[in-house]
Amino acid sequence: MTRIVVLLLAATTGAGAQEPPAVVPELPGQGRPVDIGTTTARRDRLLARTGPGIVVVRAAPAQDLEKLVIQDNDFRQDDDFFYLTGLETPDAWLIIAAGSGQAETHLFLPARDPSQERWTGLRLGPGADAVRLSGIAQVHDTAARDSVAGAIAARSPGTVYALARHSDGPPELPPALASRPVRDIEPLLDSLRVVKDAAEVAALRHAITITAEAQRAAMRAARPGMMEFQIEAVIEFTFRNLGADRVGFPSIVGSGPNSTTLHYDVNRRRIEQGDLVVMDVGAEYAQYTADVTRTIPMGGRFTPRQRAIYELVLGSQEAALAAVRPGVTVRQLTTIARDYMRQHGGTLCAPRNCVDSFVHGLSHWLGMRVHDVGDYRMPLEPGMVLTVEPGIYLPDEQLGVRIEDDIVVTATGYELLSAAAPRRAEEIEALMNQGTPMAPVPGGPR
Repeated sequence: MTRIVVLLLAATTGAGAQEPPAVVPELPGQGRPVDIGTTTARRDRLLARTGPGIVVVRAAPAQDLEKLVIQDNDFRQDDDFFYLTGLETPDAWLIIAAGSGQAETHLFLPARDPSQERWTGLRLGPGADAVRLSGIAQVHDTAARDSVAGAIAARSPGTVYALARHSDGPPELPPALASRPVRDIEPLLDSLRVVKDAAEVAALRHAITITAEAQRAAMRAARPGMMEFQIEAVIEFTFRNLGADRVGFPSIVGSGPNSTTLHYDVNRRRIEQGDLVVMDVGAEYAQYTADVTRTIPMGGRFTPRQRAIYELVLGSQEAALAAVRPGVTVRQLTTIARDYMRQHGGTLCAPRNCVDSFVHGLSHWLGMRVHDVGDYRMPLEPGMVLTVEPGIYLPDEQLGVRIEDDIVVTATGYELLSAAAPRRAEEIEALMNQGTPMAPVPGGPR
């Protein structure tokens, strides 16, 4: 039976993809080229997992700058659309018809509007350039979407697959598909995206390299009396100076009492001598985000009390890292970290055990979102990227410590992607007392 996969995605603009083996020129409105081999392989892997029917994935439309107050870029590409195409053109759609032979792929792009491009810049529209730049042989105006979908539906009975996460209600479908049974395709795409391919790891590696250098820059710049937002400014300047497209999430710079608030991002307090400062930040590069946390002592030296708590958190992290290998689950890693903290905390947090102040999970998947898609019951596989981030928070003492690193699972263990950001207390103190200028970061994948 013929399988028809219809991927309908309204796109948004932002970062780009990795360079394909044969260099493809930059795309209008996007800059970086599409890695055609990678995006084709991703679509093929999705088709291998779908049953007979029609798959529909809808992305977010372009944002209206006249109605919304938007930070940074006017919008960001939908993750699923970007994963399958590498394109950042707004309001695009993708239809793939798959049967016993080779898949037939159709890309639909809005027609170019020269008067609008005076405001937005050049956009990729239907035509020969789009065929060449996207690697998709059949590119049409979006005005033809419903007629093409209708023709496909007429010869292709079966279930419609759609992404539930793209709609609060029933997904938007072409009229010819609206009356069919709908199955959620989210688990299929998520199971693909949780294991990163080489292009994804390359983008993550560079985002994390930038973020590690931003952590180092913040350590060198930190002085008592600074405002939290000044540390944030050093971090985010470093992001953009080294080529990040945007922040992956609002930067957290919490000092003193704010170090004990997990997702504090107001960043308006003056930092005093002796405060601990939790800096939980991530640069986004080519649609992939880092997530690295470091805790530093304002003034350049941990107190004995602060250092004891810090070393306990670090020990818990290293115990979990030592257990990372294919087949282990996130739940097992969490148990290892918490057991270490329970067994080695002594009376540090008396009358309670310090593990009671480790109030959040140890890990989350990392990718196009800071909390990326994936099932935490899955055993680890090579190519999975996740954080490892124990913490202890003592509000009565205005003392919070979190250490968060990003790893990629390998065939025999893991690679610490964020190793360039100092983790050990003595390394942090040494860097904070150097005051040396920022070092450059090698260029990332284009």
